[in-house]
Amino acid sequence: MDQQSLHAWEAKCVQEEAPRCTAACPLHVDARAFSKHMSQGRWNEAWAVLARTMPLPRVLARICDAPCESACLRSERGGAVQIGALEKYCARMVTRMPPQPPLPRKEKTVAVLGAGLAGLSAAWELARKGFTVQLHGRPVQGSLADFTEEILPDAVVQAELERLQKMGVTMLAPHPLEQGTLQALLQHCDAVFLDPEIHSLAETGLDQADPLTLGTDIPGVFSGNLHEMLQPPESPSPARLASLGRRAANSMERFAQGASLTAGREKDGPYESRLHTDISTIPQVPPVSLAPTSDPADQETAIQEEAGRCLQCECLECVKHCAYLEKYGSYPKVYARRIYNNASIVMGTRQANTMINSCMDCGLCETLCPGDFDMGALCLEARRDMVQRGKMPPSAHEFALRDMDFANGDQSALARPAPGGSPTQWLFFPGCQLTASDPALVERVYAWLLQQQPETGLHLACCGAPALWAGQVDRYETSLAELRSSWKQLGSPAVAAACPTCLQTLREALPEADIRSFWEMLTDMDLPSPERDSNTPLAIHDPCGSRQDAALHEDVRTLLERLDIPLVEPKLTKDLTECCGYGGLLCEVDPDLGREVVERRAKSVDHDFVTYCAMCRDRLVRTGKPVSHALDLLFPPPEPNESAPGQRPAPGYSQRRENRARLKERLLQTYWQESSPLRPEHESVTVRLAPGVEERLDQRRILVSDLQKTLLTAQRANNGQGCAFVSESGRLLARHRPVSVTYWVEYEPEPDGGYLVHNAWSHRMRVVDTLKGGDR
Repeated sequence: MDQQSLHAWEAKCVQEEAPRCTAACPLHVDARAFSKHMSQGRWNEAWAVLARTMPLPRVLARICDAPCESACLRSERGGAVQIGALEKYCARMVTRMPPQPPLPRKEKTVAVLGAGLAGLSAAWELARKGFTVQLHGRPVQGSLADFTEEILPDAVVQAELERLQKMGVTMLAPHPLEQGTLQALLQHCDAVFLDPEIHSLAETGLDQADPLTLGTDIPGVFSGNLHEMLQPPESPSPARLASLGRRAANSMERFAQGASLTAGREKDGPYESRLHTDISTIPQVPPVSLAPTSDPADQETAIQEEAGRCLQCECLECVKHCAYLEKYGSYPKVYARRIYNNASIVMGTRQANTMINSCMDCGLCETLCPGDFDMGALCLEARRDMVQRGKMPPSAHEFALRDMDFANGDQSALARPAPGGSPTQWLFFPGCQLTASDPALVERVYAWLLQQQPETGLHLACCGAPALWAGQVDRYETSLAELRSSWKQLGSPAVAAACPTCLQTLREALPEADIRSFWEMLTDMDLPSPERDSNTPLAIHDPCGSRQDAALHEDVRTLLERLDIPLVEPKLTKDLTECCGYGGLLCEVDPDLGREVVERRAKSVDHDFVTYCAMCRDRLVRTGKPVSHALDLLFPPPEPNESAPGQRPAPGYSQRRENRARLKERLLQTYWQESSPLRPEHESVTVRLAPGVEERLDQRRILVSDLQKTLLTAQRANNGQGCAFVSESGRLLARHRPVSVTYWVEYEPEPDGGYLVHNAWSHRMRVVDTLKGGDR
């Protein structure tokens, strides 16, 4: 990712955009932060927010016409927050003025003609920036002189004028505008500003000032259009006048420095904010009555309540609904910068690796985001870059990729035409997770399919999604090439995919193929009519792979409704559905976060679930939630004594591999009368697991086949005498390093020649045998 790409990603996220009130304010006062301090009674801190942005804050806070209120989002839920009243109260209650040190002095002199609010604001801003400022005008001019003593005490005005002088502003008598006056001023000043309340351009014979830069026909002379400052009933807006002065100061600074007068000024003055804030669940709360009182302390409670009505507008829609984004404590714009910095590291630790590899790539963030920020696409791009540059930790996705290889290997993969010699018009593709989860269900569905459509072939394989999520482009393309080859050898039939992720992946990867939804096929067929013991409602969980497939959502619901199953829609459903924690291989990279994700989904509804993704089903059922696969309900087992589909436990990792392998053996024999491939030698090793070991193996991603290979190695060691290692418990220890992982097995032989395994663990360190000078 280069800087340009980074900025493009950052621009999609609106979290750091100003709230509507700040964007509507000509001075861009942070009303959100101001209201938060006011709601807590922190008057000095609230004042510091105003003073950071407002010129002449003790004056402007008392007379501001609060244009922010017309943009306040709270107006749609009871009424706008009364920011103007809060500012006035804060000005009365503040006890500590924050210091305002000017920038280092510049060797530049500017002149301001007129001491109206615009002129004073321009002088204030220029003095803060280190300019020598000559202010020509009476102490109080223009609309500033129209405010009563009650609203704007003279002592407050004088205090601000004294502060201006301390900042380096020289107060001079009004300068008459005569022919040649401006040219004369430019002889010793770098720029000149005409306060439009005091001096109209008509006096000078100049045309209208540029609405953006306020530049006039004379380079270096700036002014404004007073008509733009008017508000009903035709009185100048104090906020707009102060903004005009600031805009003039900005242009004068740029002119004096020879910089562009127009670049980067899109947000000068009021503008439309891109910030999105969901208020759909915000209750209506009317404004608090703020009746004037002689003692400000009497209003304190009401003021705090009114300030507390502020919604503290922000977006964070993606973070609110994603445990992954929430875990890392920020939001996508910040994460994009972290990912960019992570990729830029040449030497040192890449702190963002786990964050990058934990994204579920489920698409929920993009669906929720008003700027279409797709965290999954960003992380996938980063993963591919890490793999390409050899920076991806080998442990990140290895287990899932090994499982994909097994699903596509000789023991599991199967591609056969329709049995009986019929031309293959359809190819059933159940997906590798359904074959691993419930092989008997796959057999029932395929048997029924052959009754309905005898010309249906079968393809058992993985679609390659794990390699795609892991950023392993070469591995993914190799898997895809094998799928394409098998499909062509079968005559390029239409493919009926039952897994939503397979359906999505195959449609994108094989555009030349006719990839159909198996669920759409079922809606056009006469299905079995199984009886249900209960009409208990089921909550439907849409897999994240189906997010953008509205037709698939409706097809599944249509099929379940045919069974008279009352369906309940979770709060987040269809295109807003949540991931089960397998997407993007999260559960392999960060198992704890993966558990949090699936448990949060399980707790989101009180009803039992029904879903149409085998992995979603198995992960959700591990939380203790009864979950049925939709095919379980459409094609229930014939044996009435079997447990309810929603109660079937999820098989462990080793059992999933065993299910795939044995399914292939049975199908080959049943439909094509073929013998199965020879089983690997290590399967001859009989292994029994002590209580608790199976769960431990799954947590450590160790398979029974890993134990068998390790014990077979031990059998062959020491001239056939077995392993020489002995653990502290007196049991035998065996170790084996097939490629990059060393496996340890603690066991004891059994009389029948098998082994009872008490523990197993693995690591990536290479164990060096110093006695023999080798390593294992």
